[in-house]
Amino acid sequence: MRQEKIVEDKIDKGITAPIGYKAAGIHCGIKKLKKDIALILSDYPATAAAVFTLNKVQAAPVLVSKEHLQTNGKFRAIIINSGNANACTGERGYDDAKKMAEETAQVLGIKTDEVFVGSTGVIGEPLPMEKIINGINQISQLANEYGYLDAAEAIMTTDTFLKSFSSSFFIEGAKVSIGGIAKGSGMIHPNMATMLGFITTDAAIEQETFQLLLKKIVDKTFNRIIVDGDTSTNDMVIALANGTSGIKPLKPETESYKIFEEQFYQVLKKLALDIVRDGEGATKLVEITVEGASTEIDAVKAAKAVALSPLVKTAIHGEDANWGRIITAVGYSGIEFDPAKLEIIINDVPILTKNYVVALPIKEANQTLKSKNIHLLIKLNLNGGNATCWTCDFSEEYVKINGSYRS
Repeated sequence: MRQEKIVEDKIDKGITAPIGYKAAGIHCGIKKLKKDIALILSDYPATAAAVFTLNKVQAAPVLVSKEHLQTNGKFRAIIINSGNANACTGERGYDDAKKMAEETAQVLGIKTDEVFVGSTGVIGEPLPMEKIINGINQISQLANEYGYLDAAEAIMTTDTFLKSFSSSFFIEGAKVSIGGIAKGSGMIHPNMATMLGFITTDAAIEQETFQLLLKKIVDKTFNRIIVDGDTSTNDMVIALANGTSGIKPLKPETESYKIFEEQFYQVLKKLALDIVRDGEGATKLVEITVEGASTEIDAVKAAKAVALSPLVKTAIHGEDANWGRIITAVGYSGIEFDPAKLEIIINDVPILTKNYVVALPIKEANQTLKSKNIHLLIKLNLNGGNATCWTCDFSEEYVKINGSYRS
């Protein structure tokens, strides 16, 4: 095995695994008790790439971060608060988001447009800026290479566990690392959702190449997860590459780039799947694979339709292998297919075969849904279009959580 393909077995250090990054998370008073402000800092100017929500209603931190990305390709810091989304807050909200960037830049001795801003939480309420400014001044003194878990905790809202992951591997004999943290539990739907993702690497890569890579991998990870079908006002995935590993800038189509792309995918996929596992009220992780569609685009449409169906998700929660709900969702997905050719397989067990032949009695079929991890394979048997997305079941707990979110 060639050295550059060896992935190092190491303790996860999340966002600070790559060389030259620090992080911190503290409580500044937005929430009653829990940590609510996080800082991610690169010791050196880092090439930045980012993708943002496609919701027409975009929160102030999204607008400010997009502006900074347009004017500057190098960044040093990301400041994030939880407990308040700073969305639908008008001119005041925009000024507050800008002030977060300005205050962070001032205490760190960097430029304002070298700072990304993120927020998550309740929509429509102004930020408590005095608390946030005090928090920024405190946190700027605390960032260190061991603060990755504190930062991951500080960006949580209804999440029940931290989402942190890293990977270290070798390219041309040099160790390269990628780290990330994310938050998300509800309002999760393709085009991202009420989720934030922050990725760091010590690889060297040009901005245009990095942006294309991030978009490609987000489309295969964060944009393939569904919890409830709602797309938020605040989502963003931001990636920084500071080049401190010493490798040459990665170029597309090279072997080094392919190695990096695969590890980048694995980090984002792990964070994305953790969001689904932590879906509000979820008890099962569901992987939906569509094979044999006319095109990959059709396969994605069909997989997302099934993943989004409340009837499918409640049936899975109730451990009812109701294949009729699955084939119906594929039917309204908008793709062309022959229903008589469709097959449904759950956890490697055939449930429905061609020409609507039921493969198992219902009681036996239901046994395939007893696991906490469900793989639902839908074979259309038309062409070579394949795609996978991920969702979770719907439980009574989802209603409880969202019915009392503001309280």
